Amino acid sequence: MIAIGVAAYDSGRNNIPEEAAPSHSPLSYRAAYHFTTPDKWKNDPQRPIYLDGAYHYYYLYNRDYPTGNGTEWRHATSTDLVHWTDEGIAIPKYTNPNGDPWSGSVVVDGAGTAGFGKGAIIAIVTEPSAGSGQQEQYLWYSTDRGYTFSAYGSAPVLRNPGTTDFRDPKIIWDDLSGKWIMVLAEGTKVGFYESQNLKAWHYISGFVTENIGIVECPDLYVMHADDGTYKWVLGVSANGTSSGKPNTYAYWTGDFDGKAFFSDQKEPQWLDYGSDWYGAVTFEEGTSNDTTRHRYAFAWMNNWEYPHTTPTLQEGFNGMDSLVRRIELKQAGEGRYHLVSEPLEALSQTSQAAAAYGPIVVDGSETLPFTGNSYELNADINWSEVKNAGLRLRESADTIHHVDVGVSVEDRYTYVNRAYTGNPDKSGNYLESKAFFDVSKKKVHLRIFVDKTSVEVFIDEGAVVYSSLIFPELYDQGITLFSDGGSAIFSNIVIKQFRYVSMANTRFRVHLESGVC
Repeated sequence: MIAIGVAAYDSGRNNIPEEAAPSHSPLSYRAAYHFTTPDKWKNDPQRPIYLDGAYHYYYLYNRDYPTGNGTEWRHATSTDLVHWTDEGIAIPKYTNPNGDPWSGSVVVDGAGTAGFGKGAIIAIVTEPSAGSGQQEQYLWYSTDRGYTFSAYGSAPVLRNPGTTDFRDPKIIWDDLSGKWIMVLAEGTKVGFYESQNLKAWHYISGFVTENIGIVECPDLYVMHADDGTYKWVLGVSANGTSSGKPNTYAYWTGDFDGKAFFSDQKEPQWLDYGSDWYGAVTFEEGTSNDTTRHRYAFAWMNNWEYPHTTPTLQEGFNGMDSLVRRIELKQAGEGRYHLVSEPLEALSQTSQAAAAYGPIVVDGSETLPFTGNSYELNADINWSEVKNAGLRLRESADTIHHVDVGVSVEDRYTYVNRAYTGNPDKSGNYLESKAFFDVSKKKVHLRIFVDKTSVEVFIDEGAVVYSSLIFPELYDQGITLFSDGGSAIFSNIVIKQFRYVSMANTRFRVHLESGVC
């Protein structure tokens, strides 16, 4: 969903020429290797499907942004989840008596259960109904392999029972019970529904959440853990800031018997600890023989606390996704499991080695002889006695502005702090993201992905990930190692550069380009 109004961006230091720079220019704020909307606005991603050798991805798009409201589904395809081709509008807005299409999900109806033929692509989508404006679920179908969709009449396939929040359906086929299952966001509850034909839905149970606000974009899937156990995972986009938790993707592991979900623990875990990983979706690898061993995940890189505060508005667009990551389920103690994340291997294959540094002992600070604004950085930090150690990234020449990534040994957490660089949070409530870290190990591995307006950090084996927007001056490109309260050893530092996004009409691909970032 999208608000009609848009806050003007306070450029401050982040000023670019009034005539928007080309997307390949170093003066452009368009991401080098993240998915961005070609123009105007994007928010919620919809779960991709794999079809005919490519991933088909739909996302909420507003062609009338920033002066007009209403979202529709725009379509992009990719063979590797790194290089994308724009395919235009798949589900247009305001084409029937009901309102604009919001979030939902797409499935391949291999058996033709919905009556549109075997292999038809079915989308179940939330729309505000004509007249009442209530959130209800509608069916759209495609018989041309997902490029265009038609509405299945103007009546909902799942009517609103009388609740304010009733949206974001996620559909899966449950092999054990032989039926379609829908999870739906209903305020602080996730509703479960069943169907044999995707048209007639029946309520079967609910899962009530606590202390994470209104939930959105629910998710349900089964995973094969590293100890051989099969576990179901229920996920939601949620806001845990009132209890010191993230405003990202909360999840529970447990069991699903075809009727109800039973969680292992009352409190959720979190798949991202940053400020900007919302509306996330997970999906199966299209070429895998075992789709339960791992999945892929990504999210909208923004936050509803400040959705319109971005310098990219000066270039005519607002909307970016996080990196696609691979997730696995691992045992984390007696009867406890958690998801771990790692970046796609295909992403590293599109970068170029730029610099490597041997062990560097730092007691204070040490600036590396490298500059850039779009790169991957790997580093190990070891210490004996230290209070705080890490890296200052996207640092200005006068060292005043930077984003900090590191570990607070004395306070036992890792963190990303964007307070000292341009960022979208004018409230000051989302400047530092942090998560508990076992500092007794006296070492940490950081895998950091920096782009024009973002930083994503994978800690150790990816049990903790941070995804956050940053808006540095485009020529703030320094990297400084730092250590407070003792010395730290920085080793195995490897930096790989990424190039720019190429835009051509409405079709675009990430590609490598010669020259320095």
